[in-house]
Amino acid sequence: MRVSKAVIPAAGLGTRFLPATKATPKEMLPVVDKPAIQYVVEEAVSAGIDDVLFITGRSKRALEDHFDRNLELETVLAEKGDRERLAGITASNDLARIHYVRQGEALGLGHAVSMAERHVGDEPFAVLLGDDLIDPRDEVLPDMIAAREAVGGSILCLMEVPREQISLYGCAAVEPTATDGLVLVTDLIEKPAADEAPSNWAVIGRYVLDPGIFAVLKRTTPGRGGEIQLTDALRELAHGGAVYGVAFRGRRYDTGDRLSYLQAVIRLALERDDLGPALRDWLPSVLAAPATKETP
Repeated sequence: MRVSKAVIPAAGLGTRFLPATKATPKEMLPVVDKPAIQYVVEEAVSAGIDDVLFITGRSKRALEDHFDRNLELETVLAEKGDRERLAGITASNDLARIHYVRQGEALGLGHAVSMAERHVGDEPFAVLLGDDLIDPRDEVLPDMIAAREAVGGSILCLMEVPREQISLYGCAAVEPTATDGLVLVTDLIEKPAADEAPSNWAVIGRYVLDPGIFAVLKRTTPGRGGEIQLTDALRELAHGGAVYGVAFRGRRYDTGDRLSYLQAVIRLALERDDLGPALRDWLPSVLAAPATKETP
């Protein structure tokens, strides 16, 4: 079956960005002039997905409002003849059919995904984590969907990371297949110590999942951190030979991490015709200036 639905878990509290996220969902933090979550939805749509389900929690009303119409603002911009900004705010309204389910209690990524069962049904579906921003020039989701159509099962997005960083990710043990760029995942470990990791292949926030994952999640007990881990359910499927990985070697940013978030803003701004030239002229002078301590 064609992958036409995406699930985006967005119930996290965004504690790494406090106090900015005290009243603003972390997914709504701007990357240049669009919220981070819009890049994720646009990525799904670009891959041919037209149905998006957000798994949300409390204090996420701004996220829902962003993908809804703002008639008052549209009217003001239309009356001013500001077509560029009008197009900018209406673009998010029509990206896809968007739905929302509240998680209620944050019990882990596996629990969040399980809440999509009624909406997804018996179809394969994509899961995109809102913290992971894939550079629009380095699409990987179409390759993952093609892999699902070719071999079935569930498809993970894998990225090689330095060995000392593997403890920050789910880690995959892999074997080669006859298809270049596609590996068979034989085991998965959530955030292993560097000396216990079976590889330096990290699982990043893009998945194309077989609907059979829901039955496995129902019997998955809380794991690391007392949460129901998606990695644990996928590990069971991997032991049955039904999980594959697509190697990703493009640009990816963790917008839940302050440094990576800033890198995403700068790099994407540099690619803009309206911002890039001036930013390139300005950056060398900033880098050449001596560092100064922040004054109270």
